[in-house]
Amino acid sequence: KDMYISGGENVYPTELEGVLYRHPAVFQCAVIGVPDPRWGEVGMACVTLRPGATATEDELIAFLRENLAAYKVPKQARILEALPLSGMGKILKRDLKAQILAEM
Repeated sequence: KDMYISGGENVYPTELEGVLYRHPAVFQCAVIGVPDPRWGEVGMACVTLRPGATATEDELIAFLRENLAAYKVPKQARILEALPLSGMGKILKRDLKAQILAEM
């Protein structure tokens, strides 16, 4: 259910998020599919950083490139102040995607 298709390839965000959580600066993350004219959809990694940690969007993409097949690597990363959470603390990807699409 939580999958997007990029250039005909199925991409499962949970796999990408598992890699992102191994980065020492990442506190929370979610990968969503966003529209792309060439590939249909591409990944966007949305990340919050640990207090006091620093990382750039380019560093996060490079980290993913080192650990994933090229077609799975999100085309963009965004470092956000916070991700939308449910009362139980679960990341609300639908709300996150709506927020990102409204900004595009």
